[in-house]
Amino acid sequence: METIVLITGAWHGGWSWRPVATRLRAAGHRVLTPTLPGMDLGDDPRGITLTDSCDAVVDLVEREDLTDVTLLGHSWGGYVVSGAAPRVAPRLKRTVFWSAFVPHDGESLMDAVPPHYAELFTAQAAASGDANTVSLPFEVWAGAFMQDASEDAQRAVFGLLAPQPMGTFSEAPNQKPFFDLQVPSVYIRATEDVALPPGEWGWDRFPGRLHDAVVLDTPGSHEANFTRPAELADAILRAVSP
Repeated sequence: METIVLITGAWHGGWSWRPVATRLRAAGHRVLTPTLPGMDLGDDPRGITLTDSCDAVVDLVEREDLTDVTLLGHSWGGYVVSGAAPRVAPRLKRTVFWSAFVPHDGESLMDAVPPHYAELFTAQAAASGDANTVSLPFEVWAGAFMQDASEDAQRAVFGLLAPQPMGTFSEAPNQKPFFDLQVPSVYIRATEDVALPPGEWGWDRFPGRLHDAVVLDTPGSHEANFTRPAELADAILRAVSP
């Protein structure tokens, strides 16, 4: 049995892992799906930072006394994996990144996304006033994140998304402890993921930043956890298999 902590991308809560987590649990694994600070119903998102998100994962691992843990991050969740992993190193077995950012030292998400996204996020945060949050427009969600689903499915999931605290995007991480960490890593690429455009800003720039990472491919879009959950679960099972 493996112990797997699934860390969401931006705008999501732990609920978004249910189709995948159900399959991983059926295969005999212990799976935890935290909702990070500021992202649950009733949470106050003001002032929430990337550090707060990392703190929450470290607290979960220590509170539950987890050992031989796989930390898996999706998209922005790669920031949380790389921030939390060094702090739970004695309890860590591997890291897994699924269509996830692996930032350079000092590279915030605002630095790591294409300029049109950075401009959109800045405008969204300004429009939110004191909340200082970023909401994803439906047109972007439908066209770039979940384009392999019907409009009904797109709208159903979109309606569950929460505004993302801007502090989780703007904080520049200290990546040196992560890059000094000698732990096995796996990078899972979704073959139809167009949330980042191919080329200079694409997902393919990230696996090479990991030390001797195993690279696996799985079908589906950036939201394959909804559109291709069986295939994504299979890829995760391959990632955690001895």
